[in-house]
Amino acid sequence: MEIQKREHADGQLYVKNIAGIQKTSVEFSPGVTILVGRNATNRTSFLQAMMAALGSENVAMKGDADEAEVELTLGGNTYTRRLRRGSNGVVADGEPYLDDPTLADLFAFLLESNEARRAVATGQDLRELIMRPIDTDEIQAEIDQLVDERESLKQELSEIDELKGELPELERERTRLRERIEDKKSELAETEEELEATERTVEETREEKSEVEEKLAELRSKRSNLDDVRYDLETERESLQSLEAERQELETKEEELPAVPTGEIEERDADIRRLRQQKQELEAEVNELQSVIGFNEEMLDDAESSTFAGLAEAEPETGAPTDQLLDDEEVTCWTCGSTVDAEQIEATVGRLRELSQTKVSEVNRLKSDIDELQSEKRELEQAQRERDRLKRRLDEVDREIEETETRIEELQSRRDELTGEVESIEAEVDELEGGDYSEVLDLHKEANQLEYELGKLESDLDRVESDIVDIEARIDEESDVNAQLDEVSDEIETLRTKIERIEQEAVEQFNEHMDTVLKLLEYANLDRIWLERVQREVREGRRTVSKSTFELHVVRTTDSGVAYEDTVGHLSESEREVTGLVFALAGYLAHEVYDDVPFILLDSLEAIDSERIATLVGYLTDYTGYLFVALLPEDAAALSDDYERLSEI
Repeated sequence: MEIQKREHADGQLYVKNIAGIQKTSVEFSPGVTILVGRNATNRTSFLQAMMAALGSENVAMKGDADEAEVELTLGGNTYTRRLRRGSNGVVADGEPYLDDPTLADLFAFLLESNEARRAVATGQDLRELIMRPIDTDEIQAEIDQLVDERESLKQELSEIDELKGELPELERERTRLRERIEDKKSELAETEEELEATERTVEETREEKSEVEEKLAELRSKRSNLDDVRYDLETERESLQSLEAERQELETKEEELPAVPTGEIEERDADIRRLRQQKQELEAEVNELQSVIGFNEEMLDDAESSTFAGLAEAEPETGAPTDQLLDDEEVTCWTCGSTVDAEQIEATVGRLRELSQTKVSEVNRLKSDIDELQSEKRELEQAQRERDRLKRRLDEVDREIEETETRIEELQSRRDELTGEVESIEAEVDELEGGDYSEVLDLHKEANQLEYELGKLESDLDRVESDIVDIEARIDEESDVNAQLDEVSDEIETLRTKIERIEQEAVEQFNEHMDTVLKLLEYANLDRIWLERVQREVREGRRTVSKSTFELHVVRTTDSGVAYEDTVGHLSESEREVTGLVFALAGYLAHEVYDDVPFILLDSLEAIDSERIATLVGYLTDYTGYLFVALLPEDAAALSDDYERLSEI
């Protein structure tokens, strides 16, 4: 993988009371900066100061200081960090380079105690380390929200498809209604002509004619009202049927949902809070241990250097006595003041490292437990939300059914009332029919009926045309809804594959760079070290889910040329160091850390021989703007003279 080359500016780092440094100011340029010196020459302290300026919390103050300060000037910008001791530990403020140093702490600040660098040697969960910076809970919540939105859009498209199927029939109904209206108009016109002709031949008093017309108008109005009531009654009955069917469906769904015992979600919440508190306490202990380990290593290196200097002055003619006395070297303990073997202090520091790794493993276990509890909680909350939604809808449906039944009863009463009124008016009209007026009355009744039917047909046509306009408008929205659906589906796919993409990218980066580095470093009979991403079935709450894990493979070749798979435990210290560094580089590239912080910091490379260090440093320069490496003088001598060197800090 190639990263885009950028212009980087010269910089300056001012340090006060960080680790072993009392006060210093150092200028540096882009590219490789080698911190050259023996142990206890503040090289690691300088790297810790740089980490502090860049935003890391994994920094120790000078043991005898109550306040510390670091200031990084880079490209016209200044980044500051101030530390002070408080009753609850060290408190930091200021404006560092990074707001969130998580990625850099894991994959850019590669000091000896760096977790990613040590992961190979300590057998840690490599996949967990790579994925730690990713908030999978947030991603899952966003996916759930988008899935709901997608289902809503799909339902909308389904409704549009149904409307498309309804449209042809509505258009045919519109045509039929228009034809019937024309026929009805023709029939009414003929009746009115016949009525007009009949009225001219029949003499009737104005009062009689007026009374008949009033009764017929009243009859027409009552019949219209009765027809409207019958239509409303039919509509309400259909609505009642639909609501009852929906209620049955909701009740079935409610019965099929898993039960959520009272208080179970709260119990999960309490467990999560408890485990998070334990995790935070352990992480604080790990940070404190790292500070103690770093401080003691600095003090031990300083004590050793002082001892070596005293021995050299005592035996100026030869170095042999120094060599003989190394095994029996004693130092003054900086905590109690007594004289003890250096090996005893080194053993104590070693035990502290083991304790730190144990606590890191416990932190990882707690994180796994928290993830599992969060998954169970999400399932319970989802079931509870669905149950609550169904309950709310059932309540709404029950209320709508009750209201619909009430309206049906009212409409039935109104229908019966109107039916009686119509029958009464018809009887009155029948009494007026007789003799010379019967034909005129019949024609009036027929004309009134035709006018009523015509009005009904025109109302039906208005309704159908309105439905057609609404459906056509919905159909016009289909392309927009499809576009939204595609966009939401793409977002879901992007989020679902984000974790997988990072895992694949990390594995590919590791394998690619590991192959290249092994070829460059030319380790004997070590053919390949490669990472494999595999899927395993694991229990997560009530479900069995598939989760990925990383497996590290080592392939060697015998003297006879036969390849065989070896174990990580059989790697030499140098091979393990290189593998850990390449794993950290894979995380650096997979998470694109170089976009956030163009720095890689390295120390404690003594396990690797100088020629290989030179090759490795040259390889890493292509992937960062600033590479700081702490080296012993003999190792630094093997590196290019073009690299900037700092020997006094």
